[in-house]
Amino acid sequence: MKVVVYDTLPDEAVKIRESVFVKEQGFQKEFDEIDEKAKHLILLYDDIAVATCRFFEGISKKTYMIGRIAVLKSYRGKNLGSYLLEQAEMEIRKIGGETVMLHAQQQAKPFYQKQGYLQYGDIDFDEDCPHIWMRKELKQKTEQTILESEK
Repeated sequence: MKVVVYDTLPDEAVKIRESVFVKEQGFQKEFDEIDEKAKHLILLYDDIAVATCRFFEGISKKTYMIGRIAVLKSYRGKNLGSYLLEQAEMEIRKIGGETVMLHAQQQAKPFYQKQGYLQYGDIDFDEDCPHIWMRKELKQKTEQTILESEK
């Protein structure tokens, strides 16, 4: 597995997000102006782009938003989403981020809770789909813990 970080929205991310969010889940407003300012991650599995997410600066220089986490259907159940989220958090730590926030589909809450995210606020709706706000305080990893997590 390999994760590549892009400063612009790569074609691979477009294809994955269209497959997961538009075709599979029925969202219509998948792409927005945030794509222009976000960092985009692509997870390669056997040299095939199978997952993506993006992150961008939030309300302060120490707070970042992660979103649009998508894994192609045929690659789910392999912990690729967890690995991609961990890599995004690592990239955010590198640039001084201390807090991560995300706006998750309600049905994905258990996944994010396993990754250490806590819900705050009430349920709201994005294109008629229930979503929740979640956050996580990032602990700065030492060089040793980074090396251990890469094994």
